[in-house]
Amino acid sequence: MDHKISRIDVHLVSAQAPAGLADATRKVETIGFLLVRITTDQGLEGIGVTYHEVGGEATREVIRRNMAPKLIGRDPLQTEAIWQELFHYLRGIGRKGLMFCALSAIDIALWDLKGKIVGLPLSRLLGGDRTRVPVYASGGWTSYDDDQLVDEMKTMVARGFSAIKFKVGFNGGQSLRRDVERVRKVREAVGPDIRLLVDANNCFDAATAIQLANRIREYDITLFEEPVFADDIPGLARFRRGTDIPLATGEHEYTRFGVRDLLLAEAADIVQVDGARAGGYTEMLKCAALTQAWNVKFAPHAMENIHLPLAAAVPNIFMLERLLMFEGITAALFKNAVVPVDGYMAVPEAPGLGLTPDMDFVREHDEL
Repeated sequence: MDHKISRIDVHLVSAQAPAGLADATRKVETIGFLLVRITTDQGLEGIGVTYHEVGGEATREVIRRNMAPKLIGRDPLQTEAIWQELFHYLRGIGRKGLMFCALSAIDIALWDLKGKIVGLPLSRLLGGDRTRVPVYASGGWTSYDDDQLVDEMKTMVARGFSAIKFKVGFNGGQSLRRDVERVRKVREAVGPDIRLLVDANNCFDAATAIQLANRIREYDITLFEEPVFADDIPGLARFRRGTDIPLATGEHEYTRFGVRDLLLAEAADIVQVDGARAGGYTEMLKCAALTQAWNVKFAPHAMENIHLPLAAAVPNIFMLERLLMFEGITAALFKNAVVPVDGYMAVPEAPGLGLTPDMDFVREHDEL
């Protein structure tokens, strides 16, 4: 029997970020998720998420007022048709940003439903055969003093991660010498066999970023993320020409068109689009296909439990990202979120995403 969408619920849950967390360009005040639940007339439920740090209330209202009425009575298997309809209906108010966060959460929920309707985990539905995916630990804020930074990196290694990421752009990017010193201290603390990834969070101009990259390359850096402002694609290309450290970027791009522009400009070695922003699974499959066509690596930003089934199927996957500051709220929101073991996450075998929200937690913390 065909399923029809009968109900859409939207919830906001958040928590205060640990005091004092900041990167080179912003202070982190809250962390959280917007959770979408789409229910069919036969009682199956699919879930999708996006971010609720800044603007989640607006995202919720776009879903409630503008998207949900378009979905009632629709076949949840029609992911491409629904995506195109919502995109064109709302393109006048945003082809990036919060509107796309809303569309992403809806689309992820529909794909979760799709897997549940056919009784398959999304990894298998997408043609994948991996049973586990590598993941790196991510933290190391510029607001940390040197001892705090080193201690957190050593803790990551003690937890079994063989790849760790931390922030550069100390003092707003105004002290390259201090950045070099901090990279040196981390490398000396964790030894030669741990992969080091650095993230500048958009803070430098291309010339300064190249200077820093070439001063830290002796410490065997696996990637340098967002060295310049995300929309400065010419600057990204200049950076890439100026150093042999692989360039990672894309978490602030939306849709396949953003990925296309990065690739045409030769402005990325590792593409980090985020399915909770870029358009959900429907669009991430197209983004992943583009990276395969250009023979570059694919490493979705954050949301590792959402990206895990996709990563199990994409042949050029690099690693997933485990943002340590999200660990607490992720464990509270989902009853069965996968936890990394020795730097790998096991691919869920349950139908759909394989995630079950803890509705007691959601109802207690929902920002109605």
